[in-house]
Amino acid sequence: MSSPVCYQLADTIGIIRVDNPPVNVLSQPVRQGILDAVRAARQDASEVLLLLCAGRTFIAGADITEFGKPPAAPLLPAVIDALEDSEKPVVAAIHGTALGGGFEVALGCHYRIALASARVGLPEVRLGLIPGAGGTQRVPRLAGVSAALDLMSSGRPVPAGRAEELGLVDRVVGEDLEAAALAWCRELAEGRASCRRVSAQTVERVPDGVLADYRSMLARRARGQLAPQKIVDAVEAAMTLPFSDGVAREREYFLECLQSPQSAAMRHLFFAERAAAKIADLPKDTLQRTVSRVGVIGGGTMGSGIATSFANAGFGVTLLEVDDEALERGLETVDRNYAGSVKRGKLSETEAAQRRGCIEGTTAYSSLADVDLVIEAVFENLGLKQEVFAELDAVCKPGAILATNTSYQDVDRIAAATRRPEDVIGLHFFSPAHVMKLLEVVRAERTADDVLASCMALGKKIGKIPVMARVCYGFIGNRMLRPYMREAQLCLIEGAKPADIDTAMEQWGMAMGPLAVADLAGLDVGYKARQGLPVEQRGDPRAYRIADVLVESGRLGQKSGAGFYVYDPDTRQRSEDPAVLDIVAREAADLAVARREIDAGEIVDRLVYALVNEGMRIVEEGIAQRPGDIDVVYAYGYGFPAFRGGPMFYADTVGLDEVLDRIEGFRRQFGDPRWTPAPLLVELAKTGRTLADWAAEPARSR
Repeated sequence: MSSPVCYQLADTIGIIRVDNPPVNVLSQPVRQGILDAVRAARQDASEVLLLLCAGRTFIAGADITEFGKPPAAPLLPAVIDALEDSEKPVVAAIHGTALGGGFEVALGCHYRIALASARVGLPEVRLGLIPGAGGTQRVPRLAGVSAALDLMSSGRPVPAGRAEELGLVDRVVGEDLEAAALAWCRELAEGRASCRRVSAQTVERVPDGVLADYRSMLARRARGQLAPQKIVDAVEAAMTLPFSDGVAREREYFLECLQSPQSAAMRHLFFAERAAAKIADLPKDTLQRTVSRVGVIGGGTMGSGIATSFANAGFGVTLLEVDDEALERGLETVDRNYAGSVKRGKLSETEAAQRRGCIEGTTAYSSLADVDLVIEAVFENLGLKQEVFAELDAVCKPGAILATNTSYQDVDRIAAATRRPEDVIGLHFFSPAHVMKLLEVVRAERTADDVLASCMALGKKIGKIPVMARVCYGFIGNRMLRPYMREAQLCLIEGAKPADIDTAMEQWGMAMGPLAVADLAGLDVGYKARQGLPVEQRGDPRAYRIADVLVESGRLGQKSGAGFYVYDPDTRQRSEDPAVLDIVAREAADLAVARREIDAGEIVDRLVYALVNEGMRIVEEGIAQRPGDIDVVYAYGYGFPAFRGGPMFYADTVGLDEVLDRIEGFRRQFGDPRWTPAPLLVELAKTGRTLADWAAEPARSR
């Protein structure tokens, strides 16, 4: 098999070209090829070496499929050392993205030139890792300590122009990168330029408090995570140790992170996200419908956020409301979305105006006659949604995709309100829709293949992470949320304070505790949903009585300034309210609930294993295609800590036999059928298999 790296001599320029599609990852053959090329250049007439890549990008990173396997020589640090030790200047020509190990390769070169459209970065922290091939030592030498910490602890790539400002890139060109790079190489050769080695530079020291402040900030922002703190340790080593010792310290920290459960969990999510985009029974050659204009029905928080999401991706959007007053409110919400983006520095005034210009308003359904996709985002009332879809059936053109943003209603019953159920699908966005990454794509019984394929692709186009779900109450995320929130409410009425519950879950790693989330979403949302159900379908009154009483007393959550907590009107800071504790005590007595001390360990186990048990049922029923899809849903839509890998991966990590023992213990403790273990959990625990084992089995053998 031919090497993915070729070397050729063009006059006095030795050209090393990497061609390892699709993104030129640093697999072993690439590493070997670069090393061989550098060695070959020692013996020829080249005066300057140029490293560039074929295809759509520079080296986009390491080959993470090699992680966890025996190391294959040459290791990346050895390749980078060979580039930097070259006695002939080496120029890296960057286009597309230079990320992780790819950017570390560029940093090992003596000069760097980039297309203006290129982006560079060190995103290893998102996999629970730190840069492991000199990145933590070279970036501070070029950009300074603070900029290095910002770049590596966030994991966010920066544009070439910003990289040039930081000193990470030497030149930026607008077009024809290869020609510009070759011209620069000739300049360097004619001027007999020196080999400017980053490792020879020093790191400007910063006051001791800078690193301490950064550690404190990361302890809050990346609560419980190992890698961000190790990045600070490695940068401190760059500042205080000779380069070779700093690199050795970096390697030590890298291996510590690589072997940690946190990195295993985050790498699992990386692959699970990519797997979620694949629909097992959807033919690869399925055609997609053309979508250029989108209609959105409902201009509330959700509808305006959906409209903003599509406008941000360049789609024309028609936003429909019931009357002029409601439409004006909806468009004002869109305006606030863009004003917020400008204020936070995410968009310029010009960019915001261009995107806002993609959205027009209407109060007439006839304005939707030519849209290619329409998304209904009205109140969660099945009858109302059916009326909307009957109207869409009458006005929308043949082939238009009709989508509902319902978070739990029966999409099949909504589709039945039309004469074209094959065109109907669920697109469940998460609030705020223009910010949250998750998109549940709900495949109804008669949804056409091309509609499903089109919507999965559209999710990516608008910057979302699409995950397919089948139809059931609440689909994947909200179906699992019910037992999670049930246990939170039961812990509350049985003896825990709101802060006990939220603090336990936040310290475990959740982005927000369940009661704080309920206040943020609005307690009236769940209240209205329960009111729409017969009493016998609402479940155990102990699991919703407190919330109902709060709503009926005007405490709707943050929107009213009070819910499970009371909120500062200016800062939104929450604090406990003795009035809530009085309500809890009173309602517990009324329901004859004996209150007791509940420790953090019990709170965490009850809430997390309630998620796991319901997730097991969802997987077994085929509502989710695979366990990893559930993990993606919970990591990106519900604040589940990425460093724990999602609820299903976490269960495998703990051990399914231990999970089963704990759930059976709760069943004995509470004498309640809600803790009946899912059949799949029992089967896997008794046979010593994991969910990962089960997912890898052919479907027919399950």
